[in-house]
Amino acid sequence: MQPGGKPEPGETPIETVMREVFEELGVEFELKDLEPYGEWNGPAANEEDTSIQAYLFAARFNGSPQPLAELEELLWIDPRDALLRDDIAPLLREHVLPTLLANANDNGA
Repeated sequence: MQPGGKPEPGETPIETVMREVFEELGVEFELKDLEPYGEWNGPAANEEDTSIQAYLFAARFNGSPQPLAELEELLWIDPRDALLRDDIAPLLREHVLPTLLANANDNGA
């Protein structure tokens, strides 16, 4: 799972990600720091018969994220290795990780 959550009433996707990442990781961004990487609809990982609409943003930051709010721990996983895991949420495996890998390749990483 990656940080994220549901929007507050009247909140845009980018406002939601800024708030959620701050609440869950203690990391702050400015709007100019975030680059939209896509939008998808798919099944929720832990809620049967529930679909979600997800927005992916990329950003660089300085500092060290900390597990806050409902997060218990942080785990950094190479996206190539994560694709081989069976405990990865479908949206993450089918959309987020391939998008991150494609963008890393496009940027020479």
